[in-house]
Amino acid sequence: MLTFTQRKPPNGDTQVTLTLALTAEERTRSRHRFEKDGQVVFLSLPRGTVLRHGDILQDETSGSLVRVIATSEPVLTVTAKTELDLLRAAYHLGNRHVPVEITPAYLRLSADPVLRAMLEKLGLEVKEEFSPFHPVPGAYGHYHTH
Repeated sequence: MLTFTQRKPPNGDTQVTLTLALTAEERTRSRHRFEKDGQVVFLSLPRGTVLRHGDILQDETSGSLVRVIATSEPVLTVTAKTELDLLRAAYHLGNRHVPVEITPAYLRLSADPVLRAMLEKLGLEVKEEFSPFHPVPGAYGHYHTH
């Protein structure tokens, strides 16, 4: 059993014992139990920790390292004809407190038929995809930066 309690800065060269592929929601859990390759893995991180793709976690007793990666999951990717239309969509999603990944070219959110219908009604193009999801942390969230 491994219990990971400490986060290390991401480093692509770090030798790791395991890789944990987690959804966006799973990367927000500070306490969680996983089974990976026949091994029990516990996360016991400070409350409010949000893990990012590439983060390295260290086991409290053995010093073993695990790399966190963002796994693909069902998402909606939203594009618009104009930047203003994309900003309006971000506003409406924010008004509903929906976790959103924001880029200059698209918005991405967890698949939801009600939100899809709303966005299409606003004239946006919405595609169902299976992709890693990296929502922007909330304004009051405890997001670890490196």
